[in-house]
Amino acid sequence: MRKVNGVNNYNNKVVVITGAGSGMGRAMVGEFLSRGAYVAALDINLDRAIETVKRLDGPPAAFPHQVDVSDERSVQTAVDAIIARWGRIDLLCNNAGVLDGHAPAHEVSLEEWNRVMAVNLTGPFLMSRAVIPQMLKQGKGAIINTSSTSGFSAAGGGSAYTASKHGVIGLTRQMTFEYGARGIRINAICPGATATPMAMPEHTTSNSPDMDLAISKVPARRWCKPEEIARLAAFLGSDDADYVHGSAYVMDGGWLTAARDPF
Repeated sequence: MRKVNGVNNYNNKVVVITGAGSGMGRAMVGEFLSRGAYVAALDINLDRAIETVKRLDGPPAAFPHQVDVSDERSVQTAVDAIIARWGRIDLLCNNAGVLDGHAPAHEVSLEEWNRVMAVNLTGPFLMSRAVIPQMLKQGKGAIINTSSTSGFSAAGGGSAYTASKHGVIGLTRQMTFEYGARGIRINAICPGATATPMAMPEHTTSNSPDMDLAISKVPARRWCKPEEIARLAAFLGSDDADYVHGSAYVMDGGWLTAARDPF
């Protein structure tokens, strides 16, 4: 039995995190392990998932595993492996996501649209669909979907990304309606500008907004740290948030409440 003292502890609970190979997902792995959880660190790149675990000195409570969240068979294989290993799933963090190229709608190829939707929206659907039967069997569980400020407003991403993140909030609310009374809490986290590899300059395009300029105009005047998102996830997944259902928690340094569009 693992035992960790402190608020929002996850002693012996099983947490599944997608996109665990970097950024917010990697921070979530560390956060939940520090709170006593058994953590399945899932990523499409197995080497990155393994690296996440190695950076934490390879604790036996961490289980790196490859998954393509857009592929039904890959998702089911990963979930089956987790249940076979630990016998339950208490929390699913649907964190895997990709950006688009910020191109205007008339320049977006169908291939690019489908790629973004497959990871950002179909992925949370497939992962949730795979874990919900186990949670129903347990009589309790929680799901946290990573949306974005782009789930509420335009400009932060291109057409595909913004549409996908609006969809994540809709999926969160609908699943809450379907499963809240059956013991499963489902909420979304909506980060603003977060200092992850995906948001860094090497991933920008000629259409990308000037993020440093945008951040200079929001109230917090800084990037969000991935660890801050991880701590919010730890609260939302805990029993302390037992009455929180169907919410979309914004963590954006005041981005959406700024008096003017940061772009």
